[in-house]
Amino acid sequence: MFKNPFSKSSEPSGPVEYIIVGLGNPGSKYEGTRHNAGFMALDYIADKAGADLKRIKFKGLCGTAMIAGKKVLLLKPSTYMNLSGQSVTEAMHFYKLPPQKVIILYDDISLEPGKMRIRLKGSHGGQNGMKNIIYLSGSDQFPRIKIGTGKKPNPQWDLANWVLSKFSEQELKLMYEAIDHVSSSVELMVNENAAEAMNKYNS
Repeated sequence: MFKNPFSKSSEPSGPVEYIIVGLGNPGSKYEGTRHNAGFMALDYIADKAGADLKRIKFKGLCGTAMIAGKKVLLLKPSTYMNLSGQSVTEAMHFYKLPPQKVIILYDDISLEPGKMRIRLKGSHGGQNGMKNIIYLSGSDQFPRIKIGTGKKPNPQWDLANWVLSKFSEQELKLMYEAIDHVSSSVELMVNENAAEAMNKYNS
């Protein structure tokens, strides 16, 4: 019988072994925007795991779930993108977890919608949320999944306006295909199979 690695438990027991963070901006005005791809992915993972992201803690909304047999914290910082590190480092310190056990999900304009890319460490690449996380933690050793949101259609467009724009219907369909792959990748990474996830899903 097939066993769903995302078990439907409201409050799993045992210590938190991983933190999965989706980056974005809080508030209804930012819902469905390119910069909130991380939030979209985390909501999808939480829904699949039967987890509620309603607890207010670590300057964000969070909840616990079982993924691949391990208890994880799912976290959406409420600090706005540029201060995401405040929320992430607070959760890391509370659970005494190293950066290698904190998987960050966020938007990447250099990848087209429907594409994703896993990296196990490295620079922020200009993404302000990741920049703040690296700055406040003093480490760039965070595994991360970059979710493609598409580049500016015109070089003259203001970047801030572009990342805060909404997806088209076709783009949204591609986004959720990618987010499904993100969810599968998180499962593999939590199960110490990051290499398999990279081989299978990296664009």
